[in-house]
Amino acid sequence: MKAAFFDIDGTLFRNSLLIEHFKKLIKYEVIDIAVWIEEVRDPFHNWSLRQGDYEMYLLDVSRAFKDSLKGKDTQVIEFISKQVIKMNWEKTYVYTRQRLNWHQEQGHGVFFISGSPDFLVSRMARKYSATDFRASTYIMEKDLFTGEVIPMWDYESKEKAILELVGQYGIDLDLSYAYGDTSGDLTMLRMSGHPFAMNPNQKLFEEIMNDESLKEKVEIVVERKDMIYSLKPKDVKHPGIVTNY
Repeated sequence: MKAAFFDIDGTLFRNSLLIEHFKKLIKYEVIDIAVWIEEVRDPFHNWSLRQGDYEMYLLDVSRAFKDSLKGKDTQVIEFISKQVIKMNWEKTYVYTRQRLNWHQEQGHGVFFISGSPDFLVSRMARKYSATDFRASTYIMEKDLFTGEVIPMWDYESKEKAILELVGQYGIDLDLSYAYGDTSGDLTMLRMSGHPFAMNPNQKLFEEIMNDESLKEKVEIVVERKDMIYSLKPKDVKHPGIVTNY
């Protein structure tokens, strides 16, 4: 089987499903807004001014989200999950949405591999008729979230997930595709025959530039407003400075 592996947040979805869920928890007063003010506001502010690291910002938000969700009822979590997906599932990048549709038209398997919570990714996967998905698993006991998470946001976890899917579906990685935007997606890109870095952050870009094998085959895609730019690493003189379209 030929497959296409998609990260979601920042690759397909234009924001973060976890952050949208976090905001809804506050809106419905499931958690106190003080959590956001005390634990998230500063990292968010630093990132909005491009003074902080994007991946560290996401980790800070994920940590605060996990802690604030501990002990919450699964029915509440599921209710808000439905609202988040209903309002956001179509807010995707044009390029990756078109690529996803193309893969399905070609009969390729489409797999979502995301660091966002499983209760969100599962719904996103259904909306896009994905073949299967892997996501961060939030452990529930007696209808309450325990505060424990089995992560899917690091490259080791994503590598393990891909190998499981390869065994389960008979995937030929050399003929397969991968789409990601951060260093957590690095193994997805390395393992696939056709890797695409979608709006890569600086850390991922540097990893690509330091990997001769990956640098030769990866395509960098940047989508801004209603324009899509397709580049090779050699076209980028320095992160943020494009020398050739």
